[in-house]
Amino acid sequence: MLAAFLDDIRDGDVIAPKRMADRLRLPMTRLSKLAHLNRNTMAARPGSPAVQAKLGEIARIIARAAEMAGDEGRAIIWFKHQPIPGFGNRTAEQMVEDGHAAAVMWTLESMEQGVHA
Repeated sequence: MLAAFLDDIRDGDVIAPKRMADRLRLPMTRLSKLAHLNRNTMAARPGSPAVQAKLGEIARIIARAAEMAGDEGRAIIWFKHQPIPGFGNRTAEQMVEDGHAAAVMWTLESMEQGVHA
């Protein structure tokens, strides 16, 4: 399951922005906004370290959520729609957009240890 998600968003050794957008059911413009990247940069230089770092943050969040939920689809729904009480009922997607991907990962790690967000 997790390997399938990671394999599906990769093109060789890099995360392919278009494939990631398709898997997350997001338009490229939305993914670029989440990743704080220019859409044209993502398309023209998908292998650049900056693009890979930002997309990697999102991929790690989805992968961790999928491990916990047992299903990639549930993880994506959680990412996009489930309010996180500890963050003013903002979703993980909103938190990532606001530049708080590390806080989302911390929340997932806490939840995995039995602490409710």
